[in-house]
Amino acid sequence: MREAVIVAAVRTPVGRRGGGLAEVHPADLSAAVLGALVDRTGLDPEAVDDVIWGCVSQIGDQSSNIGRYAVLAAGWPESVPGTTVNRACGSGQQALEFAVQSVLSGQHELVVAGGVEVMSRVPLGSARAGGMPYGPRVRARYEDFSFDQGLSAELIARKWGFTRERLDAFAALSHERAAVAQDAGAFTGEIVPVAGVEADEGIRRGSSVETLARLKPSFQEDGVIHAGNASQISDGAAALVVTTPGRARQLGLRPLVRYRAGAVVGSDPVLMLTGPVPATGKVLRKAGVGLSEVGVFEVNEAFASVPLAWLAETGADPERLNPLGGAIALGHPLGASGAVLMTRMIHHMRAHRLRYGLQTMCEGGGTANATLVELAS
Repeated sequence: MREAVIVAAVRTPVGRRGGGLAEVHPADLSAAVLGALVDRTGLDPEAVDDVIWGCVSQIGDQSSNIGRYAVLAAGWPESVPGTTVNRACGSGQQALEFAVQSVLSGQHELVVAGGVEVMSRVPLGSARAGGMPYGPRVRARYEDFSFDQGLSAELIARKWGFTRERLDAFAALSHERAAVAQDAGAFTGEIVPVAGVEADEGIRRGSSVETLARLKPSFQEDGVIHAGNASQISDGAAALVVTTPGRARQLGLRPLVRYRAGAVVGSDPVLMLTGPVPATGKVLRKAGVGLSEVGVFEVNEAFASVPLAWLAETGADPERLNPLGGAIALGHPLGASGAVLMTRMIHHMRAHRLRYGLQTMCEGGGTANATLVELAS
Protein backbone atom coordinates (compact mmCIF):
# COMPACT_ATOMS: atom_id res chain seq x y z
CA MET A 1 0.00 0.00 0.00
CA ARG A 2 1.32 3.45 -0.89
CA GLU A 3 2.16 5.88 1.89
CA ALA A 4 2.24 9.67 1.92
CA VAL A 5 4.75 11.68 3.90
CA ILE A 6 5.33 15.39 4.46
CA VAL A 7 8.96 16.32 3.88
CA ALA A 8 8.83 20.10 4.35
CA ALA A 9 6.54 22.61 6.05
CA VAL A 10 7.05 26.37 6.13
CA ARG A 11 4.95 29.43 6.78
CA THR A 12 5.15 33.19 6.79
CA PRO A 13 4.68 35.07 10.02
CA VAL A 14 0.99 35.74 10.57
CA GLY A 15 0.47 39.47 10.19
CA ARG A 16 -2.23 41.43 11.95
CA ARG A 17 -4.78 43.42 9.95
CA GLY A 18 -3.07 46.48 8.50
CA GLY A 19 0.28 45.20 9.77
CA GLY A 20 3.58 44.38 8.15
CA LEU A 21 2.20 42.04 5.47
CA ALA A 22 -0.77 44.18 4.46
CA GLU A 23 0.94 45.64 1.39
CA VAL A 24 2.18 42.26 0.09
CA HIS A 25 0.12 40.88 -2.79
CA PRO A 26 -1.29 37.39 -2.01
CA ALA A 27 0.54 35.88 -5.00
CA ASP A 28 3.82 37.32 -3.76
CA LEU A 29 3.17 36.19 -0.20
CA SER A 30 2.49 32.71 -1.55
CA ALA A 31 5.66 32.89 -3.62
CA ALA A 32 7.66 33.53 -0.45
CA VAL A 33 6.79 30.13 1.02
CA LEU A 34 7.14 28.33 -2.31
CA GLY A 35 10.59 29.82 -2.69
CA ALA A 36 11.49 28.83 0.85
CA LEU A 37 10.57 25.21 0.11
CA VAL A 38 13.11 25.17 -2.68
CA ASP A 39 15.76 26.95 -0.63
CA ARG A 40 15.38 24.63 2.36
CA THR A 41 15.07 21.32 0.53
CA GLY A 42 17.02 21.81 -2.69
CA LEU A 43 13.91 20.61 -4.50
CA ASP A 44 13.76 21.20 -8.24
CA PRO A 45 10.33 22.77 -8.94
CA GLU A 46 10.21 20.76 -12.17
CA ALA A 47 9.58 17.71 -9.98
CA VAL A 48 6.33 19.16 -8.61
CA ASP A 49 3.28 17.50 -10.17
CA ASP A 50 0.79 20.06 -8.86
CA VAL A 51 0.33 22.92 -6.41
CA ILE A 52 -2.98 22.86 -4.50
CA TRP A 53 -3.70 26.14 -2.74
CA GLY A 54 -6.39 27.10 -0.26
CA CYS A 55 -8.02 30.53 -0.41
CA VAL A 56 -11.42 31.61 0.88
CA SER A 57 -12.14 35.08 -0.50
CA GLN A 58 -11.44 34.46 -4.17
CA ILE A 59 -12.08 37.96 -5.39
CA GLY A 60 -9.94 40.99 -6.22
CA ASP A 61 -6.26 40.29 -5.52
CA GLN A 62 -7.12 36.67 -4.70
CA SER A 63 -9.25 35.95 -7.76
CA SER A 64 -8.55 34.04 -10.98
CA ASN A 65 -6.87 30.98 -9.45
CA ILE A 66 -4.37 32.41 -6.96
CA GLY A 67 -2.71 28.98 -6.77
CA ARG A 68 -1.54 29.25 -10.36
CA TYR A 69 -0.30 32.81 -9.95
CA ALA A 70 1.58 31.83 -6.82
CA VAL A 71 3.58 29.37 -8.95
CA LEU A 72 4.37 32.03 -11.52
CA ALA A 73 5.22 34.64 -8.88
CA ALA A 74 7.69 32.19 -7.34
CA GLY A 75 9.49 31.99 -10.67
CA TRP A 76 8.77 28.29 -11.02
CA PRO A 77 8.62 26.77 -14.51
CA GLU A 78 5.45 27.48 -16.46
CA SER A 79 4.97 23.71 -16.74
CA VAL A 80 4.11 23.47 -13.02
CA PRO A 81 0.31 23.67 -12.62
CA GLY A 82 -1.62 25.17 -9.73
CA THR A 83 -5.20 25.16 -8.54
CA THR A 84 -7.22 26.83 -5.79
CA VAL A 85 -9.67 25.18 -3.39
CA ASN A 86 -12.22 26.58 -0.95
CA ARG A 87 -13.59 24.70 2.03
CA ALA A 88 -14.07 27.88 4.05
CA CYS A 89 -11.70 28.08 7.03
CA GLY A 90 -10.44 24.57 6.30
CA SER A 91 -9.24 25.40 2.79
CA GLY A 92 -5.54 25.01 3.56
CA GLN A 93 -6.17 21.73 5.34
CA GLN A 94 -8.33 20.50 2.48
CA ALA A 95 -5.55 21.41 0.05
CA LEU A 96 -3.28 19.10 2.06
CA GLU A 97 -5.90 16.35 2.01
CA PHE A 98 -6.27 16.62 -1.77
CA ALA A 99 -2.49 16.51 -2.16
CA VAL A 100 -2.28 13.39 -0.02
CA GLN A 101 -5.12 11.73 -1.90
CA SER A 102 -3.45 12.36 -5.25
CA VAL A 103 -0.20 10.85 -3.98
CA LEU A 104 -1.88 7.84 -2.35
CA SER A 105 -3.86 7.15 -5.53
CA GLY A 106 -0.68 7.04 -7.61
CA GLN A 107 -1.78 9.90 -9.84
CA HIS A 108 1.05 12.10 -8.54
CA GLU A 109 4.42 11.57 -6.90
CA LEU A 110 5.09 14.98 -5.40
CA VAL A 111 2.58 17.72 -4.63
CA VAL A 112 2.84 21.05 -2.84
CA ALA A 113 -0.15 22.00 -0.67
CA GLY A 114 -0.83 25.19 1.22
CA GLY A 115 -2.82 28.37 1.18
CA VAL A 116 -2.95 32.12 1.50
CA GLU A 117 -5.21 34.86 2.74
CA VAL A 118 -4.38 38.55 2.94
CA MET A 119 -7.42 39.80 4.79
CA SER A 120 -6.03 43.32 4.94
CA ARG A 121 -6.45 43.51 1.16
CA VAL A 122 -9.43 41.20 0.67
CA PRO A 123 -11.74 41.57 3.68
CA LEU A 124 -13.83 38.76 5.13
CA GLY A 125 -17.14 38.41 3.26
CA SER A 126 -16.06 40.46 0.25
CA ALA A 127 -16.49 37.51 -2.09
CA ARG A 128 -20.25 37.59 -1.49
CA ALA A 129 -20.48 40.93 -3.29
CA GLY A 130 -23.86 41.62 -1.71
CA GLY A 131 -25.33 38.27 -2.73
CA MET A 132 -27.13 35.57 -0.71
CA PRO A 133 -24.99 32.44 -1.18
CA TYR A 134 -27.27 30.20 0.87
CA GLY A 135 -30.31 30.69 -1.34
CA PRO A 136 -33.98 30.87 -0.34
CA ARG A 137 -34.45 27.11 0.04
CA VAL A 138 -31.58 26.80 2.52
CA ARG A 139 -32.79 29.81 4.47
CA ALA A 140 -36.30 28.37 4.57
CA ARG A 141 -34.99 25.00 5.73
CA TYR A 142 -33.30 26.66 8.69
CA GLU A 143 -36.01 29.21 9.48
CA ASP A 144 -34.17 32.19 8.03
CA PHE A 145 -31.17 31.83 10.32
CA SER A 146 -28.50 34.29 9.23
CA PHE A 147 -25.69 31.70 9.16
CA ASP A 148 -23.50 34.17 11.00
CA GLN A 149 -20.51 32.43 12.61
CA GLY A 150 -20.48 34.84 15.52
CA LEU A 151 -24.07 34.00 16.36
CA SER A 152 -23.22 30.32 16.04
CA ALA A 153 -20.36 30.80 18.50
CA GLU A 154 -22.86 32.42 20.88
CA LEU A 155 -25.21 29.45 20.51
CA ILE A 156 -22.37 27.05 21.29
CA ALA A 157 -21.42 29.01 24.40
CA ARG A 158 -25.03 28.91 25.56
CA LYS A 159 -25.47 25.20 24.82
CA TRP A 160 -22.36 24.18 26.74
CA GLY A 161 -22.84 26.75 29.48
CA PHE A 162 -19.62 28.70 28.94
CA THR A 163 -19.55 31.98 30.81
CA ARG A 164 -17.77 35.02 29.45
CA GLU A 165 -15.14 34.58 32.17
CA ARG A 166 -14.47 31.00 31.02
CA LEU A 167 -14.13 32.09 27.40
CA ASP A 168 -11.89 35.01 28.31
CA ALA A 169 -9.68 32.79 30.47
CA PHE A 170 -9.17 30.50 27.48
CA ALA A 171 -8.37 33.51 25.27
CA ALA A 172 -5.84 34.85 27.77
CA LEU A 173 -4.21 31.41 27.94
CA SER A 174 -3.89 31.38 24.15
CA HIS A 175 -1.91 34.64 24.27
CA GLU A 176 0.20 33.41 27.18
CA ARG A 177 1.12 30.15 25.46
CA ALA A 178 1.86 31.91 22.17
CA ALA A 179 4.13 34.43 23.89
CA VAL A 180 6.02 31.68 25.70
CA ALA A 181 6.45 29.74 22.46
CA GLN A 182 7.60 32.80 20.55
CA ASP A 183 10.12 33.75 23.25
CA ALA A 184 11.46 30.19 23.30
CA GLY A 185 12.05 30.27 19.53
CA ALA A 186 9.48 27.55 18.87
CA PHE A 187 8.38 29.19 15.61
CA THR A 188 11.74 30.38 14.33
CA GLY A 189 12.64 27.36 12.21
CA GLU A 190 9.29 27.22 10.42
CA ILE A 191 8.88 30.93 9.61
CA VAL A 192 9.93 32.58 6.36
CA PRO A 193 10.50 36.31 6.97
CA VAL A 194 8.62 38.53 4.53
CA ALA A 195 8.75 42.30 4.01
CA GLY A 196 10.84 42.71 7.13
CA VAL A 197 8.34 40.81 9.28
CA GLU A 198 10.03 37.98 11.14
CA ALA A 199 7.52 37.05 13.85
CA ASP A 200 3.78 36.64 14.35
CA GLU A 201 2.24 40.03 15.03
CA GLY A 202 -1.01 39.21 16.81
CA ILE A 203 0.18 38.21 20.28
CA ARG A 204 -1.07 40.59 22.97
CA ARG A 205 1.16 40.11 25.97
CA GLY A 206 -0.42 40.66 29.33
CA SER A 207 -3.92 39.70 28.18
CA SER A 208 -6.05 38.66 31.12
CA VAL A 209 -9.67 38.10 32.04
CA GLU A 210 -9.63 41.61 33.51
CA THR A 211 -8.31 43.32 30.37
CA LEU A 212 -10.63 41.32 28.10
CA ALA A 213 -13.62 42.25 30.26
CA ARG A 214 -13.42 45.80 28.88
CA LEU A 215 -14.41 44.69 25.37
CA LYS A 216 -18.00 44.92 24.18
CA PRO A 217 -19.81 41.85 22.80
CA SER A 218 -19.59 41.72 19.01
CA PHE A 219 -22.70 39.83 17.95
CA GLN A 220 -25.34 40.15 20.67
CA GLU A 221 -25.82 42.98 23.12
CA ASP A 222 -25.89 40.56 26.04
CA GLY A 223 -23.52 38.08 24.39
CA VAL A 224 -20.25 36.55 25.52
CA ILE A 225 -18.31 36.57 22.21
CA HIS A 226 -16.17 39.60 21.42
CA ALA A 227 -13.02 40.55 19.52
CA GLY A 228 -10.78 39.35 22.35
CA ASN A 229 -12.03 35.76 22.52
CA ALA A 230 -12.40 35.33 18.75
CA SER A 231 -9.79 34.70 16.07
CA GLN A 232 -7.95 37.67 14.64
CA ILE A 233 -8.28 39.01 11.10
CA SER A 234 -4.88 38.23 9.63
CA ASP A 235 -2.54 37.87 6.67
CA GLY A 236 -0.39 34.83 5.97
CA ALA A 237 0.62 31.87 3.82
CA ALA A 238 2.03 28.38 4.36
CA ALA A 239 3.17 25.45 2.23
CA LEU A 240 3.97 21.75 2.66
CA VAL A 241 5.53 19.14 0.37
CA VAL A 242 3.75 15.79 0.11
CA THR A 243 5.33 12.75 -1.53
CA THR A 244 5.95 9.01 -1.07
CA PRO A 245 8.75 7.59 1.12
CA GLY A 246 10.42 6.18 -1.98
CA ARG A 247 10.35 9.45 -3.87
CA ALA A 248 11.63 11.24 -0.79
CA ARG A 249 14.65 8.92 -0.69
CA GLN A 250 15.33 9.51 -4.38
CA LEU A 251 15.34 13.27 -3.76
CA GLY A 252 17.42 13.02 -0.60
CA LEU A 253 14.58 14.39 1.55
CA ARG A 254 13.81 13.21 5.07
CA PRO A 255 10.15 12.69 5.97
CA LEU A 256 8.93 14.79 8.90
CA VAL A 257 5.61 12.98 9.45
CA ARG A 258 3.56 10.23 7.88
CA TYR A 259 -0.05 10.84 6.96
CA ARG A 260 -2.18 8.37 8.90
CA ALA A 261 -5.78 9.37 8.19
CA GLY A 262 -8.08 12.20 7.21
CA ALA A 263 -11.77 12.84 7.64
CA VAL A 264 -14.33 15.41 6.64
CA VAL A 265 -17.83 15.69 8.07
CA GLY A 266 -20.95 17.77 7.75
CA SER A 267 -22.64 19.10 10.86
CA ASP A 268 -25.51 21.33 11.96
CA PRO A 269 -25.12 24.53 9.86
CA VAL A 270 -26.81 26.62 12.54
CA LEU A 271 -24.40 25.63 15.31
CA MET A 272 -22.00 25.45 12.34
CA LEU A 273 -18.76 25.21 14.31
CA THR A 274 -19.20 21.89 16.13
CA GLY A 275 -17.96 19.70 13.27
CA PRO A 276 -14.50 19.16 14.83
CA VAL A 277 -16.11 16.88 17.44
CA PRO A 278 -17.43 14.20 15.03
CA ALA A 279 -14.47 14.75 12.70
CA THR A 280 -12.09 13.87 15.52
CA GLY A 281 -13.92 10.66 16.31
CA LYS A 282 -14.08 9.71 12.65
CA VAL A 283 -10.39 10.21 11.94
CA LEU A 284 -9.31 8.32 15.07
CA ARG A 285 -11.54 5.39 14.16
CA LYS A 286 -10.13 5.32 10.62
CA ALA A 287 -6.58 5.27 11.95
CA GLY A 288 -7.24 2.86 14.81
CA VAL A 289 -5.60 5.29 17.22
CA GLY A 290 -6.92 6.14 20.68
CA LEU A 291 -7.51 9.70 21.87
CA SER A 292 -5.02 9.23 24.72
CA GLU A 293 -2.29 8.26 22.25
CA VAL A 294 -2.34 11.69 20.57
CA GLY A 295 0.38 13.96 21.91
CA VAL A 296 -0.89 17.26 20.50
CA PHE A 297 -4.22 18.56 19.23
CA GLU A 298 -4.59 21.64 17.07
CA VAL A 299 -8.22 22.74 17.18
CA ASN A 300 -8.63 26.02 15.37
CA GLU A 301 -9.62 28.83 17.70
CA ALA A 302 -12.22 30.46 15.49
CA PHE A 303 -13.93 31.47 18.74
CA ALA A 304 -13.04 30.35 22.26
CA SER A 305 -16.32 28.42 22.52
CA VAL A 306 -15.26 26.09 19.67
CA PRO A 307 -12.20 24.37 21.23
CA LEU A 308 -13.88 24.45 24.64
CA ALA A 309 -16.90 22.57 23.30
CA TRP A 310 -14.54 20.15 21.54
CA LEU A 311 -12.69 19.61 24.81
CA ALA A 312 -15.90 19.04 26.74
CA GLU A 313 -17.19 16.49 24.22
CA THR A 314 -13.96 14.55 23.60
CA GLY A 315 -12.53 14.54 27.11
CA ALA A 316 -9.05 15.19 25.71
CA ASP A 317 -6.19 16.35 27.93
CA PRO A 318 -6.42 20.19 27.96
CA GLU A 319 -2.64 20.43 28.27
CA ARG A 320 -2.31 18.86 24.84
CA LEU A 321 -4.77 21.27 23.22
CA ASN A 322 -3.17 24.15 21.30
CA PRO A 323 -0.01 24.17 23.43
CA LEU A 324 1.52 26.97 21.34
CA GLY A 325 -1.56 29.16 21.46
CA GLY A 326 -4.03 29.44 18.63
CA ALA A 327 -5.86 31.77 16.31
CA ILE A 328 -7.05 33.99 19.16
CA ALA A 329 -3.43 34.99 19.72
CA LEU A 330 -1.70 34.05 16.49
CA GLY A 331 -4.36 34.97 13.94
CA HIS A 332 -6.51 33.23 11.36
CA PRO A 333 -5.61 34.00 7.72
CA LEU A 334 -8.57 31.98 6.48
CA GLY A 335 -7.31 30.07 3.44
CA ALA A 336 -3.85 29.60 4.92
CA SER A 337 -4.81 28.56 8.44
CA GLY A 338 -5.08 24.82 7.79
CA ALA A 339 -1.55 24.78 6.40
CA VAL A 340 -0.27 27.15 9.10
CA LEU A 341 -1.63 24.95 11.90
CA MET A 342 -0.21 21.80 10.32
CA THR A 343 3.18 23.45 9.94
CA ARG A 344 3.19 24.53 13.59
CA MET A 345 2.04 21.10 14.74
CA ILE A 346 4.64 19.20 12.74
CA HIS A 347 7.49 21.27 14.09
CA HIS A 348 6.13 20.92 17.64
CA MET A 349 5.86 17.15 17.24
CA ARG A 350 9.46 16.91 16.10
CA ALA A 351 10.75 19.20 18.82
CA HIS A 352 9.04 17.16 21.55
CA ARG A 353 9.14 13.71 19.91
CA LEU A 354 5.36 13.29 19.95
CA ARG A 355 4.20 10.27 18.00
CA TYR A 356 0.76 11.49 16.91
CA GLY A 357 -0.70 14.90 16.14
CA LEU A 358 -4.32 15.64 15.28
CA GLN A 359 -5.56 18.82 13.62
CA THR A 360 -9.18 19.79 13.11
CA MET A 361 -10.91 22.91 11.80
CA CYS A 362 -14.47 24.16 12.05
CA GLU A 363 -15.74 25.60 8.77
CA GLY A 364 -18.49 27.91 7.61
CA GLY A 365 -21.66 26.14 6.53
CA GLY A 366 -21.21 23.34 9.04
CA THR A 367 -18.33 21.14 7.88
CA ALA A 368 -15.01 20.17 9.46
CA ASN A 369 -11.75 18.49 8.50
CA ALA A 370 -9.57 16.35 10.74
CA THR A 371 -6.10 15.06 9.90
CA LEU A 372 -3.93 12.65 11.89
CA VAL A 373 -0.18 12.48 11.27
CA GLU A 374 2.51 10.30 12.82
CA LEU A 375 6.08 11.31 13.55
CA ALA A 376 8.55 9.86 11.05
CA SER A 377 11.64 8.23 12.47
